[in-house]
Amino acid sequence: MSGIVFFKTGILSEIKEFYIEQVGCRIWMDQGDCVILSHGNFLFGFCKRYDADIQGTITFFFCTKDDVDIMYEKLKSISSAKPELNQNYPIYNFFAKDPEGREIEFQSFTEPPGNYLTCDELLLTRRSIRQFEEKPVPQEVLESIFELSRYAPTSRNTQSYYFKLIDKKETLNWIGQTRGDNSAPIGRAPLAVAVCTDPEVSMRYIQDGCIAAYHFILAAWSFGLGTCWIAAMDRDDVKEVLKIPNNHYVATITPLGYPAGTIPEAPERKERFFFVKQ
Repeated sequence: MSGIVFFKTGILSEIKEFYIEQVGCRIWMDQGDCVILSHGNFLFGFCKRYDADIQGTITFFFCTKDDVDIMYEKLKSISSAKPELNQNYPIYNFFAKDPEGREIEFQSFTEPPGNYLTCDELLLTRRSIRQFEEKPVPQEVLESIFELSRYAPTSRNTQSYYFKLIDKKETLNWIGQTRGDNSAPIGRAPLAVAVCTDPEVSMRYIQDGCIAAYHFILAAWSFGLGTCWIAAMDRDDVKEVLKIPNNHYVATITPLGYPAGTIPEAPERKERFFFVKQ
């Protein structure tokens, strides 16, 4: 955690309600006459005083342009103009004002940002993505994802897994056809990654591969990249095309790319007590 920005406010209750109900922030800490709110990894607070700080701009950013458009439809009555591409910066944005007149901005980046999700956002918002933009994934982003992924745990620290990057379109199309609709997302993505393990290195090579794959999926999502677990890819024909040794295990081949359209909502989940047994 790096810091918190505080503002003075003369209408704490109204300001708190606005940022929670209208903007979608959460209470991070309530200290009575000061409340700290969170929006992703952005922490900002308001303290009740006789006057108010209204200088500067409070900026919230979202994953996609569609998310910005949704926020605009919600706040259009207090917005100064419709969202548009900014000619000076690589963003898509619009401005509005909160109940005390502070300028607030809502934007998405048109160029890939770095990783920015908090731990709970990462776990709660990850989705299986099956449609992808044609936008390429920068090499430095790939390197960062693989750097995080190499810390996946393995049995006895054998580090039996490896990642095979697939970037040739003809190969992606071929793999995307191997299991019909189930594997089709691979053919729609600019990249795919096969997560493999060597059974000669670890007796727990299946577990090692599955853990490494999910580690990779979470690392990718932290940089705004979508994936989808494609099962049953431990096949001789796939290994032959990808030049993977026949005795190695393929835990999954996941498509990899920037999601197209709105990120889907989480499917309905059973209550916590269902999963915790005593």
